[in-house]
Amino acid sequence: MRRTTTARRGLAAAALALSLGLALTACSGGSADDPSPSASSTSTANPADVAALAKVEVEGEPGSKPTITLPETPFEVTALTVRVVDEGDGDVIEEGQTLSIQTTAVNGADGSELGDTYSTSPEKIVADENLLPELHDALVGQQVGVRILFALPAEAGTNVVVGEVVEAKDTPKPLDGPEGEAVTPAAGLPTVTLDADGKPTVTPVAGDPPTTLVIQPLIKGTGAEVTADQTLTVNYSLFLWDGTPVESSFDSGEPATFALNAVIPGWTEGLTGQTVGSQVLLVVPPDKGYGDQASDSIPANSTLIFVVDILAAS
Repeated sequence: MRRTTTARRGLAAAALALSLGLALTACSGGSADDPSPSASSTSTANPADVAALAKVEVEGEPGSKPTITLPETPFEVTALTVRVVDEGDGDVIEEGQTLSIQTTAVNGADGSELGDTYSTSPEKIVADENLLPELHDALVGQQVGVRILFALPAEAGTNVVVGEVVEAKDTPKPLDGPEGEAVTPAAGLPTVTLDADGKPTVTPVAGDPPTTLVIQPLIKGTGAEVTADQTLTVNYSLFLWDGTPVESSFDSGEPATFALNAVIPGWTEGLTGQTVGSQVLLVVPPDKGYGDQASDSIPANSTLIFVVDILAAS
C-alpha cells in the first residue's frame, strides 16, 4: 500500500494521523524545562526546534492521559522534532517489533486538543525502517513504558504529540504468499489473474459498480482470524472499476504493513474476520473509500478494486 494515501482514513488522513499512524512513540510527564539526561533528538534536528520543544510541559502519571502545555501559541517547529521525556522500565524495544502506543495530541496553533487513544485503544506500529527516522531512533533501544514528545508541522498548525509505549511484541514473519484453499467467486465480479510472481491483474465486468462493499475471498487462508485492532502485513494491488491499475506493492518488491484501524473503511470492514494466508477481492464503493475527494491518480467518487494477500497479522 502506498504509505501516503491509498488505504488510510480518518485520523490517518489528517496531519495528526501522519504523526500517529506513520511513526509513533512515547513521552512522559516531567517538566520540559528540565529534560532528563537521557532526553534525545536527532543530530540533524534544528537547534531552534529542539529548544522550542524543550519548553513544552507534559504532566500526568504513566498509564493516564497526560496534559500538554505549550509555552505560547502559535507553537511551531520547522521539521519533525522528538524528545524522550521519561524512560520506561519494561522490556527493551527491539527492531521490527509491533508496538502498542497510547497517544494524545494538541494543535500548536491554539493549544486545542486533537484527540487521544486513552479513551479507545492504542495505536499499533511496527518499529522498522518504515517509521520516520527520528521516531524510529527515539523508540528502538528504549524500554516499554517510555514516553516521548514530538512535534510535526502540518497545514492546520504544528501537531504536538505525547506517546507512551504500553506493549512491544515480536512481529510474526510474513508468509511468502497466500496459503489455503481456493474459493470460487460469486458471478458478476471482476476476474482476477495472477502472473508468475503472484501479482494480480483484473478483467473488469460491464455495468455499473456495486453500491455496497463486496468482500470475496479468493483463497481461504489457514491462519488465525484477523481482528480490527491488529497490524497487517499484506501484498495488494489497486485498480479502478474499469480495470485501470493504480498501484501495487508487488512493484516495490516488499509487502506493506499498516494498522487495520487506520485505513479506509473498505479495508477495515473487508479484512476484519478474514484469515492469515487469505487472498481477498474487495470492491470498495466511494463511501467506503475516498468519497468525493480525489487522491493522486484516483478520481473523486471512484469505486475501487483491491486484491489483498494477508501475509501476517499481529
